[in-house]
Amino acid sequence: MNTAIVSYGTLIIAIVCEVIGTTFLQKSDQFTRLLPTVLMATSYGLSFYFLSVTLKYMPVGIAYAIWSGLGIVLISAIGFVFFRQTLDVAALVGLGFIIVGIIIVNGFSGSLSH
Repeated sequence: MNTAIVSYGTLIIAIVCEVIGTTFLQKSDQFTRLLPTVLMATSYGLSFYFLSVTLKYMPVGIAYAIWSGLGIVLISAIGFVFFRQTLDVAALVGLGFIIVGIIIVNGFSGSLSH
């Protein structure tokens, strides 16, 4: 199987699981609600597992930058849409810089493979 498909596929799954885990972290009310807490822990565990699979094909710094950067952008969007959390202009500009950084790393860096 193509290593790019495996590395990006597992990285996308890791990001989605991390975002789900962070969403349930918000819903857990500081671990006082059992089901959201269990779902959070499960999602984080899956996220780290799939991130570890990604690291077989991609350097840790690049994988972590993409994982954390897209996670920040996605959870910010979820916070805005579902939790009615506001984002000011500075936050939106910062999130834009994160997206641009991810594009630069993926489009121009030769560091993506081991």
